[in-house]
Amino acid sequence: MKKRSRGRELALQMLYQVDLRGDSALEAAEEVAREEEPDRDARAFASKLVNGVRETLDELDREIAATAQNWDISRMAVIDRNVLRMATYELLYCRDIPPKVAINEAIELGKRYSTQKTGAFVNGILDKIKSRKVDTLAPRGAANSRDGGGAAASDSKGELAGEDDTAADES
Repeated sequence: MKKRSRGRELALQMLYQVDLRGDSALEAAEEVAREEEPDRDARAFASKLVNGVRETLDELDREIAATAQNWDISRMAVIDRNVLRMATYELLYCRDIPPKVAINEAIELGKRYSTQKTGAFVNGILDKIKSRKVDTLAPRGAANSRDGGGAAASDSKGELAGEDDTAADES
């Protein structure tokens, strides 16, 4: 598993704990991550995501709620809502991560830790957020240009499955 993919997985686990048990759970979750994940880069990326989500939580929840018609964010499955929060944070704030990668990684996390139906649910919401918010911004660079189409391949083994967002992960 690539470093950023592993970092997303760790971040999801930490966000899950904080969502269920409150902010007091964060320190324990970080300690578990330090013990279980030897890769410092994966842990650093996880921390970046967790801290970013926590700092922008109200904005992320408003964006998700505005997009997820007929869904109250508090009634979503804990995993689903945290996958959406994390990916929305990546879409809005992590300009070094191509939107398709953020969305595809979220779909895979949702399917791995929630249900198969989560993939379509997450893809639909994140694609709308991408279209409304990200596609209206200046391009993220030629190497990361967007195709203007859907957010991710319709099948989970699409062109981005297993891909990660930066060449730095290869080292």
